[in-house]
Amino acid sequence: MKAYEKNLTVGSELPAIVMFTLPMLAGNLFQQLYNVVDSVIVGKYLGSDALAAVGSTGSITYLFYTLCLGLGTGAGILTAQHYGAGDDDRVKKTIVNSAYVIGGFAVAISMISVLAAKWLLTLLNTPASILDEAAGYMRISCAGTIAVAAYNWIAFILRSLGDSRTPLIFLVVSSVLNVALDLLFVIPLGMGINGAALATVLSQGVSAVASIIFAFAKNRFFRFSAEHTRLDRAICGKCVKTGVPIALQNAMISVSMISLQKTANGFGKNVMAAYTASMRVEQLIQQPYASLGSAMATFTGQNYGAGKNERIYRCYRRCTLLVLGFSLVMTALFLIFSEGIAGFFVSRRAVIEIAAKGLRINCLFYFFLGMIHLTRGLLNGIGDVNFALINGLCEVAGRIGFSLLLAKVLQIGCISVWATTALTWLITMLLCVARYFTSRSSRLSA
Repeated sequence: MKAYEKNLTVGSELPAIVMFTLPMLAGNLFQQLYNVVDSVIVGKYLGSDALAAVGSTGSITYLFYTLCLGLGTGAGILTAQHYGAGDDDRVKKTIVNSAYVIGGFAVAISMISVLAAKWLLTLLNTPASILDEAAGYMRISCAGTIAVAAYNWIAFILRSLGDSRTPLIFLVVSSVLNVALDLLFVIPLGMGINGAALATVLSQGVSAVASIIFAFAKNRFFRFSAEHTRLDRAICGKCVKTGVPIALQNAMISVSMISLQKTANGFGKNVMAAYTASMRVEQLIQQPYASLGSAMATFTGQNYGAGKNERIYRCYRRCTLLVLGFSLVMTALFLIFSEGIAGFFVSRRAVIEIAAKGLRINCLFYFFLGMIHLTRGLLNGIGDVNFALINGLCEVAGRIGFSLLLAKVLQIGCISVWATTALTWLITMLLCVARYFTSRSSRLSA
């Protein structure tokens, strides 16, 4: 076995995918922790207005980033398939041409977002008191989109080759550097939220450059000939065709979450706070599922490329049992300790009671959430990315439709916010699993 790659087409399926998942899970949890620390620094040292200015840019920057992330995912899927097929030349051509595509998109997005920052924030009804500050933060952050795109591109490529540990190392380095620069720029240098934005861009840039240098130094697939570096329109087209649907799915899910947030806001401050607290908990709960789903995409891509479809079936069945076991444990914990868990995030008794009730509802549906991530990973791995659009539309329809039905028509009160999420998970899971069985009888039947 060559260093800095792992062939997932051989050996026992479950141990292989679990060991591949763990570094990604650690990275995702570390990223969540960093995000909290970053917000604390801005909120504590710059005040609530500064934190609001930073927060006001989140929905826009997320939409911009999702396109780059989607293209990175698409590049990773294609690379994993070619790696599984043993086509080294195709792997190298995909790496190079995906870099062309993602780099071009990142530059275009940076230019648009920098020039239109204030206009876009005005469209979102950003308060005039923080508009200029928010626009300045957004311009700096979005100018660094190329750094975000570069890091995520190299991370997806390395994972597609079976190396999930190297991206973790550089993610940790980036996060620690970001916090250090945040403290330096915000406190002694007094650069305000512009300093916080600059810290993020610089740390991401350092991580991206270091990751790419490491890949060229250590990974055999980064030894390119002139043939590999030529623009291949077919490969570029496949990267776009594979990545854009995933990006649009993420964007649609983001829109659906904004819609549900609006429903929660309509029930007053206590419900808003309770929903925010429960969302923070949910973000943590999702990380094992999301990491397993990403691992499943790589595992499936390699084995699909190698024509070893039976391994995909076995791994999916065994991972389903893994998801079930983890979900049952989490459900039991949340049914018993929901108030204590909510109390970590809020102190007001009325808010804790509402959040705890919401958590008890949603925890009953954690298995369905896990199956969504697992099945999406498998479907992405075989290249069934067009389903991502269908799946994204399903989430939009679910969150908007169920919230209207439960809150406006049936008028069941604030609990409709959490019931909407639970029912959306159920419907989305059923759609994903149905698609899996359809794909099994068509794409995976060979």
